[in-house]
Amino acid sequence: MTLPIGNHAAHAAFAAAMRSGALHHAWLFAGPEGIGKASFARAAAIRMLAEGAGADLAPGFDVPETDRTRTLIAAGSHPDYRELTRQPKEGDKTGLDLARSIPIAQVRALGPMFATRPSMSDRRVVIIDAVDDLERPGASNALLKSLEEPPQGTIFLLVSHAPGRLLPTIRSRCRLLRFDPLDDAALTTVLGEALPKADDAEIAALRRVAQGSPGRALGFAGLDLAALDQALTAIARDGDRTNARRGKLAKALALKAAQARYEAFLDRAPAFIAAEAPLRTGQRLRTALESYDAARALAASARALTLDAQATVYEMAGIVARLAA
Repeated sequence: MTLPIGNHAAHAAFAAAMRSGALHHAWLFAGPEGIGKASFARAAAIRMLAEGAGADLAPGFDVPETDRTRTLIAAGSHPDYRELTRQPKEGDKTGLDLARSIPIAQVRALGPMFATRPSMSDRRVVIIDAVDDLERPGASNALLKSLEEPPQGTIFLLVSHAPGRLLPTIRSRCRLLRFDPLDDAALTTVLGEALPKADDAEIAALRRVAQGSPGRALGFAGLDLAALDQALTAIARDGDRTNARRGKLAKALALKAAQARYEAFLDRAPAFIAAEAPLRTGQRLRTALESYDAARALAASARALTLDAQATVYEMAGIVARLAA
């Protein structure tokens, strides 16, 4: 299984722990969302279970596609592997409308597996993606009990986007492995591989909105962020005395079919202003900082209060136009 790009130090640290023969029973993979923590957890799980089953493998994390461990995990039928995630709500046929949390029932369902020895390996692996989503206090306390008295041979890999929100008792029983946002070069590589038809302008726009997270960037793929950036750049450079530019942008983003682009715009406009601020001094810098605060507040209110999209875009573009003055 190919490892996610970036975070080589974290990958190497876990590989060293695997080779040591004294692998800690619980790991907290912590870092921003969308940077490859869960992908690495799955790659590590496949490798550990394949090694435990006696597979003859080359150094690293690669496991051949034909390996029985890998095929069973892909089919969801490996007896020594479990992955806890938020599940689709009852009645949802798309699989996209997920429950708000991982309930205690999912954690308790691990009990029968823990009651027996590993079946195919000398290990078993449980991934929770993300442990931040555990229902509190029930599911968190149920997990804590397993961490305090770990079943023999069980390795817990807990993915967390906000480890500070976890119970301190859960954090204290885990070895922390930090994952960092990707740099621009790594981001460009990931986005180029994932979006082979995207041009350089779109890749650059996605990279700007990514904040180091390929997952975040890919969530905006196909929304023509480059065109949004061009519109913002023109308004910030030349202003909009006749209101024609922001009126056109507001009408375009208010359409029902443009909902995803509208959401992207709410993220992109404040970030665009933030990127402009370091290029300014004196009064122009103060204007940029005040505009940034206003744009962030407007974006938050638009989401919380479900403000009219056309009016919101019009007002937001007006805030951007202040930069021209």
